[in-house]
Amino acid sequence: MKIIISNAGKRFNFEWIFKNINYTFTSGNSYALLGPNGSGKSTLLQLISGSTSTSAGSIDYYHNEKQIDDDKIFNYLTIAAPYLELIEEFTATEMIQFQNQFKLFLKGITIEEVLQISMLNKDANKQIRNFSSGMKQRLKISLAVLADVPIILLDEPTTNLDQQGFEWYLKLMKEFSADRLIIICSNLEREIVFCNEKIDVMNFKQ
Repeated sequence: MKIIISNAGKRFNFEWIFKNINYTFTSGNSYALLGPNGSGKSTLLQLISGSTSTSAGSIDYYHNEKQIDDDKIFNYLTIAAPYLELIEEFTATEMIQFQNQFKLFLKGITIEEVLQISMLNKDANKQIRNFSSGMKQRLKISLAVLADVPIILLDEPTTNLDQQGFEWYLKLMKEFSADRLIIICSNLEREIVFCNEKIDVMNFKQ
């Protein structure tokens, strides 16, 4: 899998958030998008996910050297972020089943195993509205990482996780991120210790 960003920029009204980004992301690597709050990290991640469009330049996607149409890129990625909510009326099991209708899980992983990996097997039938913030975050991250897609996008992945949850996150990434393309937005070094490339969004300010 390959993502090629060419002279990309994004502006709101007359203000450029960033400009002239040229970068290539490839499978088998983990990338960290760095920068202070408000620098545009999340905006760049949303551009990469296809959920918003560039104001200048382009983002192209390739799988096995074949270009993917922009409106099909959703089939190749998952994203977990603080601004993306779970369906709180669902139970944990229902939420997992719902996602499984659109994106299958990695080969051999059942819905029951997703619950177990998320440490939510005892809360399988509890509505998500009654979950703690940490439980919700584990479910969000699990749904993203365990999906059978080549690209995983994470924004501030350890938000609301305690020390046990942080160790769970590192173990999850170690076990399931190999040979995939991982991009993580973060201000915390501990979230990106396994990333082999780091990109400071401040370098693309005008």
